[in-house]
Amino acid sequence: MRILLAEPFSPCPDRLAGPLRHAGHAVDVIDDGAITDIALASEDYALAILDLALPRMDGQTVLSRLRARGQRLPVLMLVSGERPGDRARMLDLGADDCLSRPFAQDEFGARLRALLRRAHAGNARVLACGSLTLDTTSRLFRLDEAPLYLPRREQAVLEILMQKSGRPVSKDQLFNQVFGLDEEANVETIELYVHRLRKKLADSGASILTLRGIGYLLEPAGASPR
Repeated sequence: MRILLAEPFSPCPDRLAGPLRHAGHAVDVIDDGAITDIALASEDYALAILDLALPRMDGQTVLSRLRARGQRLPVLMLVSGERPGDRARMLDLGADDCLSRPFAQDEFGARLRALLRRAHAGNARVLACGSLTLDTTSRLFRLDEAPLYLPRREQAVLEILMQKSGRPVSKDQLFNQVFGLDEEANVETIELYVHRLRKKLADSGASILTLRGIGYLLEPAGASPR
C-alpha cells in the first residue's frame, strides 16, 4: 500500500518510515504542510499520517481540506501530549485516530494496522486468477492452495495486478504505487519484477500480459487475446 507520512523535519526520518517500508508499503515522507495538501489532492494513498505541527500549513488545516474535498482515506494524526484538547478536536474534524507524542514504536504500528483493517473490512474477499488466490485481509497469496511468499516489491506489484484483474495497469501506475517519492528507482524496474513474477506463475493458470503502449494485464491463461 502507498502511505503518506507528513511530519516536520526529523533528525531520524526513518524512525517511522523505516518499519512501514520493511512491512512492504511504499511511503512518501513530506515535511511541509502545503506540499502535503497538494500530494493528498493529486496522489492516490491508502492511508495518511499527519503531524499537527507541520510548517506552512498545519496538520489541522490539511485534515480539514482533505475532508472538505470528500476524501475518505484513513488518517492518523500525531499530536503533542502536552495539549490533550488537540486529540478531541482532530477526531471531531474527521481524523480516524490520534496518537500523542512521545509514543512507543509498537503502539504506532498497532494503530496503523487497526486503521487499515477497519478501512478494508467492508472489502474483505478472496481474489482468484487461475490457481492463484489473494486474501485481501491477510494479504496472503496462495498458489495451488500452498502459500506463495514473495519479496515485498514483487508482492506489491502482484497485489495491484490482482486487485485490477482483467483491467490494464500502466507501468507508471505500478511504479507510483510500489515506490515512494524519495526512493531511488526508475520506472523500468517494474519490468524486472514482472519478469520474475511471470516465472513464478508458470503453470498457475494466471498470465501477466504486456499490452504495448498501455501496460500490464493479469488474466486467466488462455483468455481471449485482446
